Amino acid sequence: MEPVALGLPAVPSRPLSVRRLSRRIEVGSVAVGGDAPVSVQSMTTTVTSDVNATLQQIAELTAAGCQIVRVACPSQDDADALAAIAKKSQIPVIADIHFQPKYVFAALDAGCAAVRVNPGNIRQFDNKVKEIAKAAASVGTPIRIGVNAGSLDRRLMEKYGKATPEALVESALWECSLFEEHGFRDIKISVKHNDPVVMVNAYRLLASKCDYPLHLGVTEAGPAFQGTIKSAVAFGALLSEGIGDTIRVSLSAPPVEEVKVGIQILESLNLRQRRLEIVSCPSCGRAQVDVYTLANQVSAGLEGMEVPLRVAVMGCVVNGPGEAREADLGVASGNGKGQIFVKGEVIKTVPESKIVETLIEEAMKIAEQMESDGAFSGVPEVTVG
Repeated sequence: MEPVALGLPAVPSRPLSVRRLSRRIEVGSVAVGGDAPVSVQSMTTTVTSDVNATLQQIAELTAAGCQIVRVACPSQDDADALAAIAKKSQIPVIADIHFQPKYVFAALDAGCAAVRVNPGNIRQFDNKVKEIAKAAASVGTPIRIGVNAGSLDRRLMEKYGKATPEALVESALWECSLFEEHGFRDIKISVKHNDPVVMVNAYRLLASKCDYPLHLGVTEAGPAFQGTIKSAVAFGALLSEGIGDTIRVSLSAPPVEEVKVGIQILESLNLRQRRLEIVSCPSCGRAQVDVYTLANQVSAGLEGMEVPLRVAVMGCVVNGPGEAREADLGVASGNGKGQIFVKGEVIKTVPESKIVETLIEEAMKIAEQMESDGAFSGVPEVTVG
């Protein structure tokens, strides 16, 4: 069979917007803000004082692509465990502090890469800012001022009546001003809300009023499906405007799932170099093969592939050739067989029973060639403004 040339795009698509140019901080080995790529965070669900269990979960998160991990520190036992965790973790560890300011100092002494504080629920926090700023500056540790709608300072709740975007931003900037009075600006900010609309408006307002790097999050987003939708909508809106320097998808699900969703959001917006992407049709009355099964089997067979490979799994010839123009590899199926195309050219026709194994085989060939040609660097393209 003669190859059928379908053509490939000459230039990959670029991010939707230039990035907001924020102040740059260093969270351990990960740069946040400035011209650094948007990073993905998650949080452990283990009891922090159980060092082995916490390190095991951090290892799983690291393997999934997590770049920064946060651990809860609600007790003295948890604070005592921070040093061992920070030392042995492969990725930077942030201590998450609520209620007790003494744990902030414990986290700094333990060598955590950053400390998250929630001014709304740390007793007499404003009176401790000078000490915290001095201690953090002495060890070069950044502070995240994490404002949450559910724990907003009582004074602001009385002023605004509820956790409005203006209330969240006023809280964050007030706390920043207290640190600034002591010359401390190694700060990252989050203003989280469970309503994506309120959250988006809060971050837009915050971005217009400061140059600090911003950590995006929809707090208490919900179970996996609902939380994924909320986070994708909110992050998509902000990141497409260039707002956001690091993200955490909050799901009532294992934290590895948070990382997977976060990475996929960044890849979808071209803020991270895409890895494996399956383009598959939703199926319809034209489909003569089980598209759902085909797509799932191909995804499972190529799981873990790191090269930026786009694979199209199509159920009929109506959209198959068009998708081939955008894909590295694909199949247009029908009448018990599938046309396999590579780099825009139909290379062979195989029986339906051989489609999955053929696609996997060809994908491995392409991946090996890309790696030998040096076409895959793993480094995302970043545009800032």
